[in-house]
Amino acid sequence: MKVLADGTATGNPLINLSVFVLFAAVTLYIVYRVSNGNATTSDYYAAGGAFTGAQNGIALSGDFLSAASFLGIAGGIAVHGYDGFLYSVGWVVAWLVGLLLIGEMLRNTGRFTMGDVVAFRMRQRPVRAAAAISTLVISFFYMLAQMAGAGGLVALLLNVTDRAGQSLVIVVVGAIMIFYVLVGGMKGTTWVQIIKAVLLLLCVTLISVFMLGKFGFDFSAILDRATQNNKLGTAILGPGAQYGRNELDFVSLALALVLGICSLPHVLMRFYTVPDAKQARRSVVWAIWTMFVFYLCTLVVGYGSAALVGSDAILHAPGGENSAAPLLAFRVGGAVLLGVVSAVAFATILAVVAGLTLAASASFAHDVYANIIKHGKADPRREVRVARQTAVAVGALAIIGGIAANGQNVAFLVALALALAASANLSTILFALFWKRFNTTGTLFSMYGGLGSCLVLIIFSPVMSGASTSLIAGADFHWFPLSNPGIVSIPFSFLCGVVGTYVGGRKGDPDKQAEMEVRALTGIGARI
Repeated sequence: MKVLADGTATGNPLINLSVFVLFAAVTLYIVYRVSNGNATTSDYYAAGGAFTGAQNGIALSGDFLSAASFLGIAGGIAVHGYDGFLYSVGWVVAWLVGLLLIGEMLRNTGRFTMGDVVAFRMRQRPVRAAAAISTLVISFFYMLAQMAGAGGLVALLLNVTDRAGQSLVIVVVGAIMIFYVLVGGMKGTTWVQIIKAVLLLLCVTLISVFMLGKFGFDFSAILDRATQNNKLGTAILGPGAQYGRNELDFVSLALALVLGICSLPHVLMRFYTVPDAKQARRSVVWAIWTMFVFYLCTLVVGYGSAALVGSDAILHAPGGENSAAPLLAFRVGGAVLLGVVSAVAFATILAVVAGLTLAASASFAHDVYANIIKHGKADPRREVRVARQTAVAVGALAIIGGIAANGQNVAFLVALALALAASANLSTILFALFWKRFNTTGTLFSMYGGLGSCLVLIIFSPVMSGASTSLIAGADFHWFPLSNPGIVSIPFSFLCGVVGTYVGGRKGDPDKQAEMEVRALTGIGARI
């Protein structure tokens, strides 16, 4: 058993590592068995559309229930209370956007990537290039959160406190993730997501039941103890502990959370793994219910961590806020439960980053290589080979970025990725699906305008400099006051799309527009 400097026990590192290695070995074997070569683009990108709505819905929840959900939100609730739970509320509500506006039409209109939809009735080359750039940037930011979570988790579970040791583990996690993508493609990655989602849900439910049992199944008793073990006291039971000094920052964060989920490239790509639009809708319904149960449990886990572990012990543990759930697991279930939690948390990081890597590599290979470089006449086997080569490059960048971002709250980092996704993709997708006048110029304006403005505001915000938690310590070149730029960049992207459409003047191909409308609304002619 390892004991930290503050006296917090973290269990037996050998057990923690053994359970994770067992999980990794089993999932690697499953990925290898279900891959079947993945010779065609349909197999590699979309698993041949062979998954049911229930299977894909659980995989969707697995795709999104990331290190931010499991580690970041539990830690946010334990330290900041009510304000930490706002991430959960935003993320559950966000799926209604996918259910009501995007999921069915996207499945009917596209084939493998977001670029298929936004470029359907536009000039192919510039629009697909913009879609690929957007996908790569958003995926990279999202990967930073997951890889940072890997570093913080191993710091806690194996008591590796030096950055060199944590960096080594991030490299190992990245290498396994790359294997998932190279060998398994979408089919293998989907099965890993399903296994991981089921284990994660069982894990948080088990911890929640154990936690409630310790307090006689009285949640009020947990809240009362939590206020005693948190330096903020009763302030953690109401809003304002984290965002009380800047309500505008909270509104900006909420916009990014609600509008960013179904704009994420790896989430959008999941709608193509089912055979039809009906199964796409079922996927979202299954995902909503799965995440509803999960986030209710994180409320118990978060406040339970404050009650039994205490906010000071959490903040001083390796991994900071991200250590709340593992520390609570050890308190209520000992070394074995902590080993299970550690394995599930590692699996969460592996599976989500694998999904992101697949989305990024598919976008480059399908949109850039196949449709821009080869003008839509690429050999399918060669395209899959390019996708695999891109996956290696993207995985390497994720490893480097994760090492740089190690120690940051993963939920906070994910919020930045969501702001980028909502700014670059949401307006473009909605305009492409619902606005007949929308044209190529408007598409480029909305995508580049949203992505560019969001990146600029992040660079010159307290995220990068000017605050104690900034990525660049000791520097101060920020002029934008908000930590999340969504409240500015998301409306700006819609405005750019409107301005670009009218500036461009020329409408898109009316025949293509009519075809897209019929296909999106009815599914007639949808590509399988």
